[in-house]
Amino acid sequence: MAAGRDDSDAPPSAGPRAAFDASNDAVAVVSGTGVVVGWTRGAEALLGYSGPEVVGRSAAPLLAMPGDPARVAGVADRCRAGVGWNGLIPLRHRDGTRIEVDLRVSASFPLGTDECFLISAREQRLRWTMGQSVLDSLLTRSPVGMAVMDLDLRYTWLNDTLESLGGVPRDQRLGRRPSDVLPGMHADTIEALMRDVLMTGVPITDHEYAGWSWSDPHRQHAYSTSFFPLVDADNSVTGVCYMVLDVTERWNARRLLALINEAGTSIGRTLDVLRTAQELADFAVPRFADFVVVDLLEPVLSAEGQGTWLSDAGPALAKPVMRRAGMSSAREGCPEAVARIGDKVEFAPPPHSLALLVSGEPVFIPVLDPDGHRWGGEQPARAARLREFGMHSLISVPMRARNTTLGLTTFVRSLNPAPFHQDDVLLARELVARAALCVDNARRYTREHTAAVTLQRSLLPHALTGGTALEVASYYLPADATGGVGGDWFDVIPLSGARVGLVVGDVVGHGISAAATMGRLRTAVQTLADMEMPPDELLAHLDDLVLRLSEEETDEGTGEGAEHRAVTTFLGATCLYAVYDPVTRRCSMARAGHPPPVVVSPDGQVRFPELPAGPPLGLGGMAFEATEIEIAENSLLGLFTDGLIEGSDQDIDRGMARLGQVLSRSGTDLGTLCETAVRELVPVPQPDDIALLLARTHTLDPDHVVSWEVPLDPAAVGELRARATRQMTAWGLTDLAMTTELIVSELVTNAIRYATPPIRLRLLRDARLTCEVSDASSTAPRLRHARSTDEGGRGLFLVAQLAHRWGSRYTSQGKIIWAEQEIRSHR
Repeated sequence: MAAGRDDSDAPPSAGPRAAFDASNDAVAVVSGTGVVVGWTRGAEALLGYSGPEVVGRSAAPLLAMPGDPARVAGVADRCRAGVGWNGLIPLRHRDGTRIEVDLRVSASFPLGTDECFLISAREQRLRWTMGQSVLDSLLTRSPVGMAVMDLDLRYTWLNDTLESLGGVPRDQRLGRRPSDVLPGMHADTIEALMRDVLMTGVPITDHEYAGWSWSDPHRQHAYSTSFFPLVDADNSVTGVCYMVLDVTERWNARRLLALINEAGTSIGRTLDVLRTAQELADFAVPRFADFVVVDLLEPVLSAEGQGTWLSDAGPALAKPVMRRAGMSSAREGCPEAVARIGDKVEFAPPPHSLALLVSGEPVFIPVLDPDGHRWGGEQPARAARLREFGMHSLISVPMRARNTTLGLTTFVRSLNPAPFHQDDVLLARELVARAALCVDNARRYTREHTAAVTLQRSLLPHALTGGTALEVASYYLPADATGGVGGDWFDVIPLSGARVGLVVGDVVGHGISAAATMGRLRTAVQTLADMEMPPDELLAHLDDLVLRLSEEETDEGTGEGAEHRAVTTFLGATCLYAVYDPVTRRCSMARAGHPPPVVVSPDGQVRFPELPAGPPLGLGGMAFEATEIEIAENSLLGLFTDGLIEGSDQDIDRGMARLGQVLSRSGTDLGTLCETAVRELVPVPQPDDIALLLARTHTLDPDHVVSWEVPLDPAAVGELRARATRQMTAWGLTDLAMTTELIVSELVTNAIRYATPPIRLRLLRDARLTCEVSDASSTAPRLRHARSTDEGGRGLFLVAQLAHRWGSRYTSQGKIIWAEQEIRSHR
């Protein structure tokens, strides 16, 4: 402002008489002696005087009123006290005209050696005066309903708008109270609000309420009312005025948004198609309709979720088949319904064609006449229900999501006398659209979950057998539907020498990908086990496989976001592999990040063998260690996944203790014990799969095993052939004597020629007859196809032709060449 300006650095032409543009307002600075020392362009515009004409001169000629020294002195004293002053003062324009201004004087402040005041002025414009005719027209024709009430709350005046809003003529209102002429229309509440205004004198604004009026008794309206007191000249309250505005559209818009928001939290809370359909029906009754039915196409309700009518890919050739998926009624038991949940329903409503499902446009029948539509002739039962329960208004909305037709939702009013309006169609469409997305999500999830469960069950073994070495039983419990299918698996693999391999594993993750990975790992374990690999080597090869699978998944995620996809597609798994030998009663096992097995001795003692934990599969770079333990005959060996022992408290040690207690029960069938253990340890659905594999160990009868030392003398071959023949006769396997003699001859001869002593021949009679030749060499024989001119090279080829299967395996002392023959069932 002018008072704060420093003119020490101003150019020579800038003097106190020059005008300055400090503000667009009319502002001047006046000294304590009444001399103008500052003048703005706003002041020049207001009074017409330029700065040089007034600066340095007295401000008294600017006043259009006689001087009043006493008043000026009083104003100056007030401003010196730091308060300031304002008032209406007439000023004289340069052209001589008089201007009324609102003058404001600031508190005094020093300017150099002078005492100064900052003065601002604003012109007072003339107010428009309203004539009585204009006022009457404004009040009478205003779009806002208005009324004046006396101190007894009786009507003394009201305009035409209020008369039409209430539907009660003016003559019937004047002199009477609202509760007398508007019963049931919130009149008591309105009178209570007006009494508060009369008592307190405080206005009440924008009080909203919903109700009906005599002008439109079948449709609910919303009104906004305001009340303020009427006072006379002596400030006493003489009555109250209230104004009413119809805000039905605003009210309905808010109601629509509120219902849609509420529907978002009430519909689609589960991934279940039928549950979602029922949630839609329950939500709409009685908020929106008195009776709601949700009919879905059969393919939507099937596990596959596919069908001709589901997409717009091609024309439908037949009438769609729909079933009742959900319904709700304001009447108990839904007596209006022709069909019940799960029943087939006819396509409705007429007279619209089947294109309704594809077009997606709703059917709106504000006034429903059962006899006027095709229901009367085509669907007499439905028409009879319409008449019986007074169903008078209907909206049917096709359920569609992602260009997929799902079904039809029908809303009907009967108890509510107000028919549906066009705004209600918008609400119905929005509710159905939200529900359709939830139904489609549930349908897709159900389809994928079913496919994953089917895939996983197809990849798990359908029948397990442990031969004579083991009695086996298993139980698999899939995760609950929200958790998705996991990657737990188990297997029992027959091996050579009457041995049996047991395996249980768990793939990280859920869904089809985890199930597919589980199938690949199970196949790999079977292949590696058939190659007679010991447990630690088998896990090492399996670890390499998981690493390769992870790299394949990562390679697919190139480009933007590849690093993120590489992390999310990491494939990890845990595994436990054990090999039980019924001849020695020893079990060799190794684990890769998996819980150890449980062993229950015949006397009920429970132990968990201490095995090196090993890293989970897929990490690479770390070795696996195998441990060998001896297991008493008729012991129980249990292999399981972590979901069985984690429990709700996530205490694995406590879970393992509970598992041991359950498995130590005697006298229980193995299959029953397996299922009981899972049900007791996991009584409620869980987010992870559970697999339990139990095996009762048996020992091969010593009479079923014979062995002989093999000297490094070709002449010994004949003697060993003879011993084998005699043993076949002793076992009652004379039909296998000749082939056994040839197999023994070829294997022993090959060992004498190429192997390293000590050499030993062993015959085992189990489910199959096994011939084994062991030696200290680590060189495995190779099957050759000899030419017709070769003198040798046909030994193993002959063995392969005579035996059911043959192979070799390595031991800590060397290797074993074996051949198996089938034993006929009648033997």
